[in-house]
Amino acid sequence: MFISETTVRVRYNETDKMGYVYHGNYAQYFEIGRTDALRQVGLAYKEFEDNGVMMPVIHLQSTYIKPARYDDLLTIKTIIKKLPGVKTEFHFEIRNQDDTLITTGEVFLVNIDMQTNRPTRCPQVLMDKLIPFFNSH
Repeated sequence: MFISETTVRVRYNETDKMGYVYHGNYAQYFEIGRTDALRQVGLAYKEFEDNGVMMPVIHLQSTYIKPARYDDLLTIKTIIKKLPGVKTEFHFEIRNQDDTLITTGEVFLVNIDMQTNRPTRCPQVLMDKLIPFFNSH
């Protein structure tokens, strides 16, 4: 299992009239978590596209538990529970500065060969980076 953490501070424009983070912004927080998780293993989305693979989102689910508010410092925990195949599954927990669980979610991406526009296996470069995390037990 691979686990990554990154933090983000809630900006004023991410909140609604009640002072809570607008629900649509959690998808952006999940994206921040995904891209930072890939960076932490030494990769970037651009590398996949440069090698002919795009990774569109095919599933996004959120469960809102408590509201996040303006200026909260959120920790986005990104978890890859299993090695990718044709799709890569990212699971999330978002907590505030008091370690209160705010939101959970999951986002699934499918690997698409940009030449054929068909699903393809996970790029080997990503597999090479993730395998050590799954072989450690």
